[in-house]
Amino acid sequence: MKRAIPAVIFSATLMACAAMAADNVNVGGQPMLPTKDIVDNAVNSADHTTLVAAVKAAGLVQTLKGAGPFTVFAPTNAAFNKLPAGTVDTLVKPENKATLTSVLTYHVVPGRYDFDTMAKGIQSSGKGVLELKTVNGAPLWVMANGKHNLTLKDGKGNVANISTYDVYQSNGVINVIDTVLMPK
Repeated sequence: MKRAIPAVIFSATLMACAAMAADNVNVGGQPMLPTKDIVDNAVNSADHTTLVAAVKAAGLVQTLKGAGPFTVFAPTNAAFNKLPAGTVDTLVKPENKATLTSVLTYHVVPGRYDFDTMAKGIQSSGKGVLELKTVNGAPLWVMANGKHNLTLKDGKGNVANISTYDVYQSNGVINVIDTVLMPK
């Protein structure tokens, strides 16, 4: 005789499996471990070598290794490649450190903004848009694009899609994006 699995045990099992799956996200072909900080995980991603080099050039490594929590909207190498030719090479020059820092800190928001937090913020705003204040000081806007997709709009009107959500870190969360965000 078969025994039915109580709904409570079934639900708890599903929640545990979902939590394990969230803890085992791969980005750039490598596991992103929630016990590591943002920088220690990002350096392992083959898709974020340009971002890591820029963070090092701007002197932001220790900041992003800090306690946080931080939300990082992490552009991929392909996102940086969409910029006009020579832009990245120019930004990482020592004389352009302030500009590079401004662009990079525009991708960082204090707090932990995962998909659910952003979606609830959009709903509760009553405007269909969640405005986030970046570490740069300038605003960034999160909008729903369909039922299960969020996009970001920057100060120049560019739109970035979030391709990977909720990559939890010991000091925050990373959301992978396909476009470099620019402040106004």
